[in-house]
Amino acid sequence: MTRDERRAVSPWNIANVLTVLRLALVPFFVVCLFLPGMGWRLAALAVFAVASFTDHLDGELARRYGLITDFGKIADPIADKALTGAALVCLSLLGELPWWVTIVILGRELGITLLRLVLIRLAVIPASYGGKVKTVLQIAAIALYLVPWVPEALRETVMGAALVVTVATGVDYVIRAIRLRGMARRARGE
Repeated sequence: MTRDERRAVSPWNIANVLTVLRLALVPFFVVCLFLPGMGWRLAALAVFAVASFTDHLDGELARRYGLITDFGKIADPIADKALTGAALVCLSLLGELPWWVTIVILGRELGITLLRLVLIRLAVIPASYGGKVKTVLQIAAIALYLVPWVPEALRETVMGAALVVTVATGVDYVIRAIRLRGMARRARGE
């Protein structure tokens, strides 16, 4: 698909609607998480699971049916970060996840999102396999923290793996961004 054909794609497509839905589910997730009782905790888990599934589904639909838009390129990572960020901050506020874990993950996520926004005029750096593993590990770790009866050792192990992969893929992304910037400068003759 050419760049002109992509521009012709309406931003009002199913992939973008799913992205907006994911963003809209974040406040419902937060409310469910803070309400007392096992039922609300499980409701928070269900909302988180549905929102996480839309992340996979919107990307799949956008690629398969050529529904990639500039809105989607910007809104999708923002919706992802809003969901995982809200989950991490809430779990830390509830005293269930150490603040330093939340700060490291959110620092990486916000930094890379800002870097993407800066680089979007040059090119989009495609998600790497490591980035996809990072997302799966973060979702799995958060889900494990949402279920009260999961052994602490399992939660900490998966969250530790998510933390390591999150930092490593962040470093990889910065390296790829520096290379992209260098290639863009050489192409302009600078």
